[in-house]
Amino acid sequence: MAYQPGQVTVVTTTKSMGTSIILTILFGPLGMFYSTIVGAIVMLVVTAVVGFLTLGLGLIVTWPICVIWAAIATSNYNKNLLANQRP
Repeated sequence: MAYQPGQVTVVTTTKSMGTSIILTILFGPLGMFYSTIVGAIVMLVVTAVVGFLTLGLGLIVTWPICVIWAAIATSNYNKNLLANQRP
């Protein structure tokens, strides 16, 4: 008798937009790890360089960019996850 593989179902939950935004507001680039790892690493480097060069004043610009990037990444993740869903 030949082996016939069964159907595999992978269950993945969507990411919460509210959690993504709150984590990023509170922790900046570190909070972005919830929504995007590559974006978090990029913004960690950018925020560190800008914060050092401007004595912290540049964080007024980089922090909102982190929040926006995290929200977009979470939205894209959820859209891609739901688009690949089969009935």
